[in-house]
Amino acid sequence: MSDTVQNNPSKKRYELTVEGHTAATYYTLSNGVITFVHTEVPKELEGRGVGSKLIKGALDQVRADGLKVVAQCPFVKAYIGKHAEYADLLK
Repeated sequence: MSDTVQNNPSKKRYELTVEGHTAATYYTLSNGVITFVHTEVPKELEGRGVGSKLIKGALDQVRADGLKVVAQCPFVKAYIGKHAEYADLLK
């Protein structure tokens, strides 16, 4: 599995491609706040930790960019709930 999560600003999503399939978490960005609205993991990648790896990579980049997070997406919200080291990013 690739560890490279890429921000794709033109599609407003972070992406992780594994075995030719792309998982993505979609966002809106305004005034230094990124709102995660939806996460998709292809059926071919389900149950392999791809979603968690995607969100971790996205949150690490968000932290590096100095942004605050609104977790409208239930998957992102649950991930942050299980990983307290990201709680400080929440707006």
